[in-house]
Amino acid sequence: MLASVEKHSLPRTAAFFDLDKTVIAKSSTLTFSKSFYQGGLINRRGVLRSAYAQFVYLVGGADHDQTERMRRYLSDLCRGWDVRQVREIVAETLHDLIDPIIYDEAASLIEEHHAVGRDVVIVSTSGAEVVEPIGELLGADRSVATRMVVEGGRYTGEIAYYCYGPTKAEAIAELARSEGYDLERCYAYSDSVTDVPMLEAVGNPCAVNPDRGLRREAAARGWPVLTFDRPVRLKQRVPSLSLPPRPVLAAAAAMGAAMATAGLVWYANRKRTPYARV
Repeated sequence: MLASVEKHSLPRTAAFFDLDKTVIAKSSTLTFSKSFYQGGLINRRGVLRSAYAQFVYLVGGADHDQTERMRRYLSDLCRGWDVRQVREIVAETLHDLIDPIIYDEAASLIEEHHAVGRDVVIVSTSGAEVVEPIGELLGADRSVATRMVVEGGRYTGEIAYYCYGPTKAEAIAELARSEGYDLERCYAYSDSVTDVPMLEAVGNPCAVNPDRGLRREAAARGWPVLTFDRPVRLKQRVPSLSLPPRPVLAAAAAMGAAMATAGLVWYANRKRTPYARV
């Protein structure tokens, strides 16, 4: 159970949440690939590549090298996209795509932090055009995310600010200075070993659905480990504090991975048609 409501005389505090596989069950950016295809932003090959990247991410997580490959891929993919169109697509499909994959346990934890007077901040490597609307959906007080360079209303493919690794910790430190947060009394949650700097930045770090690297770090440092495995639509969930996380069922995870693999094989072997050029 989190501490009781904080006194106004004490310094402000916050809870910092990574997004992908911490608050939601998938990669936020890759989840929109089908919608981007329907909007004419990517072709079928792009959809297949995104589906494969999503599968790899879900099964194995994302270490530094994988994250860098995904960053280069997404940067190349979005070059020339109209920013307004991207925002419109995200707004139109947000509830259908993101609402069903929000972890019930994460939503409860966000409620609990708000109940005791803490700000909630989403800190994600995904793009701001995706992260900020998701943050609003979750009721977060603010979001920090990767920002792309825009010229003439279109993405150049260059990155203006990359919210990743040590940069996340720097953003948290900057927010602490501007908002008056006492970092020793703040909380942070993530699933990835690449977010160790972010977790080290606060006095109450917690690993959520940790990859192998973060699980080792958490064990060595004595950090708490939580398992979130109950995605649920926000409108269907009953607000509740401190719901005990359930262990992930190995059989269900294996079955999910097998089904995902079968889906990818089926997609790749469909009747081939000429790909539309972006």
